[in-house]
Amino acid sequence: MTDPLPPAAFAKEDAGDDTLFYRPARLVTHIDEPAVAALSAHYARRLRPGDRVLDLMSSWVSHLPPDLPLSEVVGHGMNATELAANPRLTRWWVQDLNRDAALPLPDASLDAVLCCVGVQYLQRPFAVFAEVRRVLAPGGRVIVSFSNRCFPTKAVAAWRSLDMAGRAALVRLYLERAGFDAPEVRVLSDGRDGDPLVAVEARVPPGPGPDSAVGLPRRGADA
Repeated sequence: MTDPLPPAAFAKEDAGDDTLFYRPARLVTHIDEPAVAALSAHYARRLRPGDRVLDLMSSWVSHLPPDLPLSEVVGHGMNATELAANPRLTRWWVQDLNRDAALPLPDASLDAVLCCVGVQYLQRPFAVFAEVRRVLAPGGRVIVSFSNRCFPTKAVAAWRSLDMAGRAALVRLYLERAGFDAPEVRVLSDGRDGDPLVAVEARVPPGPGPDSAVGLPRRGADA
């Protein structure tokens, strides 16, 4: 299946090696405190105790509710120092999804995939979200959240050209093409008192599926 957008839509102003750009650890949050609180509250409503979660494009914080017990939180990102500093991650790995979109995870092995303020950097989003759909168990949920902040030279051209509503429509397109039905757009923070924050989410239809363990490095291991 061909992508519905031309390659130029995923060009970046800085076409240099992403691994070099993300090599310095950035132990900062990329949305403000009200937006973080809104996202954490949304996760509390959407996630269930005991869920197996993938924090895709993660960093040193995952914005998960501190009192929500999860079976595991698997982390993916671009910087090992940041991932190792994240106290919620039980396992993690480093991978440039713009070079290799395949997730090293079993089919139907997760209950939720979260992607916070990272979707704007994906140059192969249709392939990445097809992988997200593959690793989610029946009934599993994907939540993609974004604000108006980004590293502009690393955001793709399509993202830079759109307003918040257009970006939500773009993420919906990514999820629809990946096989998710009826993605929903939710405004978590309207931006009047800080950063705006929008979540686009969808679920896999419920049904029987395998309950596979995820074999990745545990906290403190080299990725």
